[in-house]
Amino acid sequence: MSDQPSIAIAGAGIGGLVAALALIQKGFAVDIYEQAKELREIGAGLQLSANGTRILIALGLGDAVRSIACVPEGKEVRLFSTGQTWKLFDLGETSIEKYGAPYWMVHRGDLHKVLIEAVERARPGAIHAGHKLVNLEQSPFRVDMTFENGVRASAGALIGADGVHSTVRRILFGEMPAEFMGVAAWRGLVPMERLPKHLQRLVGSNWVGPGGHIITYPLRGGKLLNFVAAIERDNWAVDSWTEAGTQEECAADFVGWHSDIREIVSHIEIPYKWALLGREPLQKWAVGRVSLLGDACHPTLPMLAQGANMAIEDGMVLARCLSGQADVAAALAQFEAARVTRTSQIVRRSTEAAKRFHNPALADPAGAAAYVDREWTPEKIEARYGWLFEYDALETPLLAA
Repeated sequence: MSDQPSIAIAGAGIGGLVAALALIQKGFAVDIYEQAKELREIGAGLQLSANGTRILIALGLGDAVRSIACVPEGKEVRLFSTGQTWKLFDLGETSIEKYGAPYWMVHRGDLHKVLIEAVERARPGAIHAGHKLVNLEQSPFRVDMTFENGVRASAGALIGADGVHSTVRRILFGEMPAEFMGVAAWRGLVPMERLPKHLQRLVGSNWVGPGGHIITYPLRGGKLLNFVAAIERDNWAVDSWTEAGTQEECAADFVGWHSDIREIVSHIEIPYKWALLGREPLQKWAVGRVSLLGDACHPTLPMLAQGANMAIEDGMVLARCLSGQADVAAALAQFEAARVTRTSQIVRRSTEAAKRFHNPALADPAGAAAYVDREWTPEKIEARYGWLFEYDALETPLLAA
């Protein structure tokens, strides 16, 4: 253990915490520096497919996450105007049988708490809140960091898991502002008991329509319904997860949509709005002893529900690379090489999915039914999702960079 480099991680989000836990379990001394003064994860629901859950289970978190998760019975597509429904695929036991791990739907804050507690058990005091990174310098043997609060620290490697507005990325590669993708989003939670019985189902629904789509799915064992809606707009770039809107504003974006949508929106106490930002995925993440991870290098639209899963995958592959060889720079280059193709594909296919979910052909009910029949065949569904779910970050080959 004494021969292994110490690892610093900037950012205590899901990716940073998974990376930290995986590294600690492999014997590394890890410190996580989080700019927020209070450790709390904002947001609402997450979908954790088999490629993510198999990692959480391998880290010993299966029981803890299972206790806060909802196991869905299936996924479906619904037409925005008529509510016509197409079954996509079963989840639950089918995910375990087909992909070797479950499909869980969780509240982001619940998962964040589980990860924080696991890291603190594994290495008490590893998480340092109120530490905003402002500068870093590399030498042949270490990375020196300076924080806004005046603290200085050093480590054998630094991982920038600090999100879409990453300071580490800016220091390494300069300003790379994310672009507004022309899509604004709403999110909110509804106590399931407030909804009509026909909406109290353990099913993930993807409502598709011209210029927008809405995802709903259950959380916390079916006690909550998660609502995430996206609408194409060119005049809204609110870059915050905590910008509060109103029911009236949200409903106005979905005039003409099915009455079930209006019913759900009417029960969201505070709908929050934000702009979907993206950039072309980076092809270079690592410079010497410093590397990026998660949204810092591959922010994605949420259309394939893979943002959190990618960060979880990153964390495990990173730990495998760093534990596999003594040369830190070579290990980080290997990590980049192992992950860049897959994450780039996910980012690009998520953008393609947005076009499919928002296609103008969905405007006419008769044409829409034909469009969904054509675009969501069992063969196309398997082609879109199978390669995502079957990926195993615990076993994927690690080739020399």
